[in-house]
Amino acid sequence: MTEMTDGNTTAPTEELSVKNMTAADYYFDSYSHFSIHEEMLKDSVRTESYRRAIMAPGICKDKIVLDVGCGTGILSMFAVKAGAKHVYAIECAAIIDQAREIVRANGMADKITLIKGKVEEVEVPEKVDVLISEWMGYFLMYESMLSSVIYARDKWLKPGGLVLPDKCTLYINAIEDADYKAAKIDWWGNVYGFNMSCIGDIAISEPLVDTVEGRQVVTNDAILKVYDIAHATSADMVMEDSAFTLVAQREDDIHAFVTFFDVQFTQSRVRFSTSPACKYTHWKQAVLYLTDALRMREGEEIHGTLSCRPNARNPRDLDIDVKYEFKGLYQETSGEQKYFMR
Repeated sequence: MTEMTDGNTTAPTEELSVKNMTAADYYFDSYSHFSIHEEMLKDSVRTESYRRAIMAPGICKDKIVLDVGCGTGILSMFAVKAGAKHVYAIECAAIIDQAREIVRANGMADKITLIKGKVEEVEVPEKVDVLISEWMGYFLMYESMLSSVIYARDKWLKPGGLVLPDKCTLYINAIEDADYKAAKIDWWGNVYGFNMSCIGDIAISEPLVDTVEGRQVVTNDAILKVYDIAHATSADMVMEDSAFTLVAQREDDIHAFVTFFDVQFTQSRVRFSTSPACKYTHWKQAVLYLTDALRMREGEEIHGTLSCRPNARNPRDLDIDVKYEFKGLYQETSGEQKYFMR
C-alpha cells in the first residue's frame, strides 16, 4: 500500500517487518538516518547547484513538478519557491515523516503532496511538466535511482517535459597513491609476521570511496560514458567495454584508476563536477587499486576498457571489470581486474 498526504489527510500504510525486508528495502531504510541527509544538505556544491537549476527562469514557474526520492523535501521546496503550481514528492524511506513536518513548518503543505512508497508501486494523480531527482550514487551508478527515474519519466512526464538533471558524464583517470595502498592493502601481506594477504586480495577488489587530491592525478581525464537522462533506457544501466586512453602528464607510478562524474542541467545552464580538481562533494571519488603499479613516463599511454553492470542479486550494487594494456619504456604489461561495489 502507499501513503499520500498534502498535509491534511493521510491514508493508512502497511508496515514492512524486518524479517520481510530485501536488500533493496535495507537500501531505503539506510536513507532514514539523519546523518546521511545532513551530509547531503551540507554539500554546498550539490545543493546550491540544484537550487540554481530549479530556480532558473522558466524552469518551474506555473509547472507541475515531480520530485523522485525527495528525502527531506529540500528540492520540492526549491520548486515551490521558484513558482511551481504544485509538487508531488515521492519517498520510500521513513525520512518522509520528517519531510512532512518540514513542509508544514515552511507553509507549503498546500503546494507539496508527499507520496510514501517505491516509485514503481505508487500513483501520481496527474502528468507532470518537470521531473527532478538527485539519483546519483558513488561511481555515479552505485545505489543509484536511475531505473526509478526512467520509470517515473516514462509514466508521468508530459511530452517535451524537463528532466533535472538531464546529462551526466562518467570519467576515469589514473593516480599515484603509494602510501595509502601500502597502508591499507599491501599491509595484509605481513601482519605481525603472519601472511594475511587473502584479506588484501578482498580489499583490493572493493573500490574505495574517498577524496583524491588533485596533485595525485598523473594522467588526463577520459570519458567513459555520457548519460542522456531525458532519453536513457534500462539498457544504459549496463556499460560494456567502454574504451579509454590515459596519457601521462608527468613521470610517476600509477597505483589506481579513479572515476568521477559531472552533472549538467542544460536547460538551466548549471553544471557541477565531482572531479579531484574541483571542490569537495559528498560523492568524493571511486578509487580502483591495481595489483601491480605501472611506471609511466610523460606522454606514455594506458589503453583500456571498463565494464560496469548491476549485481544480479542486488541491482543497486555494482560489478566492475577493468582491462588495460601498457607499453612503456620501463615495462610492458596488460591485466584485468574485477571489482565489486557493495
